[in-house]
Amino acid sequence: MGIPKSAVMLILFLSLFISVCSSTSQTFLQCFSSHLSPSNITSDVMFGQNSSQYSFILLSSIRNLRFLNASKPQYIVTPFCEAHIQATVICSKEHHMHVIVRSAGHDFEGLSYISDVPFIIIDLFQIRSVTVDINDEYAWVGAGATLGELYYSISSLSNVHGFPAGSCPTVGVGGHVSGGGFGTIFRKYGLASDNVIDAKMVDVNGKILDRRSMGEDVFWAIRGGGGASFGVIFSWKLRLVRVPSTVTVFKIVKTLEQGATKLLHKWQTIADKLHRDIFLHAVMEVTGANPTGNITVQVSFDCLFLGTAERLIPLIRHSFPELGVARENCTEMSWIQSVLYFAGYSITEPVDVLVNRTMQSTQFFKAKSDFVQEAIPETGLEGLYKMVVEEERSILILTPYGGRMSEIRSSETPFPHRSGNLYGIQYILYWEAAEETEKYMGWMRRLYKYMEPYVSKSPRAAYLNYRDVDLGKNSKRNTSYGEASVWGLKYFKNNFKRLERVKTSTDPQNFFWNEQSIPTLQ
Repeated sequence: MGIPKSAVMLILFLSLFISVCSSTSQTFLQCFSSHLSPSNITSDVMFGQNSSQYSFILLSSIRNLRFLNASKPQYIVTPFCEAHIQATVICSKEHHMHVIVRSAGHDFEGLSYISDVPFIIIDLFQIRSVTVDINDEYAWVGAGATLGELYYSISSLSNVHGFPAGSCPTVGVGGHVSGGGFGTIFRKYGLASDNVIDAKMVDVNGKILDRRSMGEDVFWAIRGGGGASFGVIFSWKLRLVRVPSTVTVFKIVKTLEQGATKLLHKWQTIADKLHRDIFLHAVMEVTGANPTGNITVQVSFDCLFLGTAERLIPLIRHSFPELGVARENCTEMSWIQSVLYFAGYSITEPVDVLVNRTMQSTQFFKAKSDFVQEAIPETGLEGLYKMVVEEERSILILTPYGGRMSEIRSSETPFPHRSGNLYGIQYILYWEAAEETEKYMGWMRRLYKYMEPYVSKSPRAAYLNYRDVDLGKNSKRNTSYGEASVWGLKYFKNNFKRLERVKTSTDPQNFFWNEQSIPTLQ
């Protein structure tokens, strides 16, 4: 019995497909080598799927287990220098290979290491040098460095300098800064992206650009508009800020039975108006610590003050006497110890724990974000509590705005969430098994729907660094502005149109594309 004609055709097609793929891979590798000087050619830069190190490198920066078994790159490029990035961009463009960039893998939706189309990852973890100039108060930081590595490098030279960025030390500088980047001192100094002096990037033509050569429009766009839409940013020049030698923290925790609702309602009305040296956020989560032993909701009021407890207590008592803060609630420490504290470490641990790039745990999770412009009434909070107790591993982090954030124009950078916002919300839910994903994703979406009447409107705003593809995503490279506006206006508001113009001028063929990248004019 002969082989069916259809089977023969399939075998021939597969053979041809494999041959073409192998040929393309070979010519890509040849192209890559041809664009490097002899001193930059090394075997430790590009890793194919058959490499013994491929899986380790890929998995090392996957922070969300939802994407553990998602699509995998054809190659992972781990550049040691800008020449390796230039060669990757040039050859990927020549061979029509899709490129995405990863700093430390904290993209909430995995867009720095997964894609709907075949792709290559440029993983910047080898480009993580931090050069600090205390005299002139700046630092050049590789985009692959983590916030922890940045903070550690600053603290090793000065106890009165810091940088206004996030609390999680394993977050990559590249993604964090290019998306905005807020932390415990942003009410005093603004976002990480507000404190960028210069940057270096490889553009779509493989050229190295700095602030002067990229121009002010591109420099504007990469400071909050998501750098991956415009090129491969490999280094940032950051302005250091002054911090006092002594800062103060406190944490007051109240359950619903202890009056958390009244306190949280009052917090909404005063947190953005407190002295800008005070950062007082509220964290809502489930606990079993009540007299009946049943689960309930607790709210933690966590504070960082840039100064001594003696200065802090009168300020808090004046604005928020109901919280009942006393001297025994306060702990004085150095700024770098406060970094340890808000990262979940003991302040007695060695500071070099911050340079550990490995997360303490990796889980399945889903996150969303909102901005609140009018205080949620107590009835709204009570409905929220009922939803939160349904999922014991849910957390809501309420971050107060005001201070310096209200002084910076919404168009100063692409990050538009400035004056008029009382606070931002991060919703996050963790779980442990893949088969539970649909259930927990559904709960998160129901929670988000419940909050709709109480948060910003037209658009309902969201924070780029809390990436959420539920808002919408690009289905193809030629996604129009109108199609992308579904999610783009939520992240960027009126800045989205300018981002599109900058994108079109710097990358007209949309080479640097992902499922939520800035579109080009059609």
